[in-house]
Amino acid sequence: MSDPFWAALQPPPNESPADRDRRLNEELEAKRVSDGIDEMLREERRERRTKQEIKILLLGQSESGKSTTLKQFQLMHAPAAFRADRIAWRAVIYLNLVRSIRRILDAISPDTEDDDHDELSGIPRHRQGGTHVAKYDQYRRALEPLKALEERLIRMLSSPDEDEPTRIAPVRPDWNISSQGTVTKNGRPAPVITIPVSRQPSFPLSPASLASLSPGSSTSGTSKTKQSEVSVHHRSNWKKAFSLGNKIKSPKSAHTNEVEGWWDDPSDPVHVLNACAQAMQALWKDPGIKQQLREKQIRVEESSGFFLDEIIRITALRYFPTDQDVLKARLKTMGVVEHTFSIPDSQRVNIDWKVYDVGGARNQRHAWAPYFEDVNAIIFLAPISAFDQVLVEDPKVNRLEDSFLLWRTLVSNKLLKDVSIILFLNKTDLLQAKLKAGVRLKDHIVQYGDRSNDFETVSKYFHNKFMAVHQEFSVNKSREIRVHFTTVTDTRRTATIIHRVREIIITANLKSIQLM
Repeated sequence: MSDPFWAALQPPPNESPADRDRRLNEELEAKRVSDGIDEMLREERRERRTKQEIKILLLGQSESGKSTTLKQFQLMHAPAAFRADRIAWRAVIYLNLVRSIRRILDAISPDTEDDDHDELSGIPRHRQGGTHVAKYDQYRRALEPLKALEERLIRMLSSPDEDEPTRIAPVRPDWNISSQGTVTKNGRPAPVITIPVSRQPSFPLSPASLASLSPGSSTSGTSKTKQSEVSVHHRSNWKKAFSLGNKIKSPKSAHTNEVEGWWDDPSDPVHVLNACAQAMQALWKDPGIKQQLREKQIRVEESSGFFLDEIIRITALRYFPTDQDVLKARLKTMGVVEHTFSIPDSQRVNIDWKVYDVGGARNQRHAWAPYFEDVNAIIFLAPISAFDQVLVEDPKVNRLEDSFLLWRTLVSNKLLKDVSIILFLNKTDLLQAKLKAGVRLKDHIVQYGDRSNDFETVSKYFHNKFMAVHQEFSVNKSREIRVHFTTVTDTRRTATIIHRVREIIITANLKSIQLM
């Protein structure tokens, strides 16, 4: 025989009976060990599938509402821990407020040319002269301290490089800190999931929308600074640094019950904010500024972390963040955030729910694939109010088009063939406000045609488009997609939706166990 494998399996030519018995015994032992290992692996897989544990991924583009949805899970199933962390969000809320004010100042500056799109919201701008703000210089001088405060807060919270190092906050907050140490990510091995780059939109865009997708040419003026988004790594433990719990519990003296807090620390940011509160309020209420923002089509209120309607409350010396403040606060997290909740099922048996918030920015999507293994359900969030916006990381790409591409990639992935998928068509409150303000969908999506521009018609159109993508590209066309119109900052409505989603996932998990 010329087959080398056959030859290798043959016994030695001069094998004695004793050698033959020894060889056969060794082969039997090797097979026994191999069969034992195979059975152990099968048992491990069975245990993993029958274990009372449910794994959920929150997926979607950046600023789609994933982190807010995770916060809602925390608020529902770990309320004590959620509220213990609220004070740590104070610095983030301060930064959100300061950045909103600085964006307005940059937008109304007479020395700054218009960009093609707003840096943080991704909303296209129209190039036009527009209304001049008579009090601009007065506002700029009164709010000048916010520039240094913004830089201080960013230094404490942000990652200098979104791909590797992360600044870590000190054990106790030092509001005057100038530099931090770095850590290097050491995450799980990451098979790559490729998100296709669309050469042509999946639906025709209007000329106005195509114009807004041209590369932004940012020109710096005297007051203009490019506002890239602040991010922290999920392992930086910044909440501990900003909690100030020990300091609040310390009495000022043995003769009084009054406690000492951040309001007694002259270096705390609240003092700068409190001193600028009236000027910030006047800026936001100024009719001339409102008019110029409308002319430039800058809708600050659509951005995550919008607190301009709460200036006086948030800049108070003894401001304590509420649940709603924390839900609205925006802080980009690098890496994968995992939370585990113990939730009883209908038979009062506790089940561990592992919920993963996976970064949605383009440079983080490669990290999705490792979490597809053994996942029970995926909640995909698509911000349907973003039909007239572009990606901050790539101003050539419409945000709604990007959501459709991600959705197509998700439903066509063979690894997820039997995974339950729940679709959250999110930010319906912003969509309703945008449509009421006169923004027309057909000006951005030609295919929408002459349909009514009311919320019911528009939302139904988006629902049908996502379902059409599923029917065309899904590897499991019989899979039922549960769709919910959501505003995930709305605690009452979101709690109801999460409860329904929870029951759906538990039922699907029980069915999969019974089929094993």
